Amino acid sequence: MQLPIFPVDTIMINSTVGVYKRDDFVYYLHNGSPIFCHSIYQLNSYRYILANLATNGLCTCSQISKAFGIHVKNVQRYKKALEENGFDWFFNRKDNRGQCYKFVDQKLKDAQELINKGFSQHQAAKKLGVSEGSIRYHLRKGTLKKKSI
Repeated sequence: MQLPIFPVDTIMINSTVGVYKRDDFVYYLHNGSPIFCHSIYQLNSYRYILANLATNGLCTCSQISKAFGIHVKNVQRYKKALEENGFDWFFNRKDNRGQCYKFVDQKLKDAQELINKGFSQHQAAKKLGVSEGSIRYHLRKGTLKKKSI
């Protein structure tokens, strides 16, 4: 049996798992032996490791939450993502945040054609199945141009 020997600056998650930072790297220890390591800039690795610790039963979500000062729901979300989607989800997923899922490039071209044909913003939006506000947004942004008279 190995004695748990932890560096002085280790934050204990529970009685057997600890974490410490050195030279822009975060190290996770189990009974004094390193089990994970990641750069402080790799957020996806961080999320994966927290999910892995919770999924493998080394720590509970609430223990991780208290040790890192994050909300327990975030840890539960990471754990659920690992269980349902696997390892790849953390590192190879497409980031769609901030992008309109309805107003894709083809709809933008179709909207411009409708506006050029004389359709109103409301009519074009209804025909494309998007909100009138999205048409107005793209007109203000400049990705759509009003028909010149």
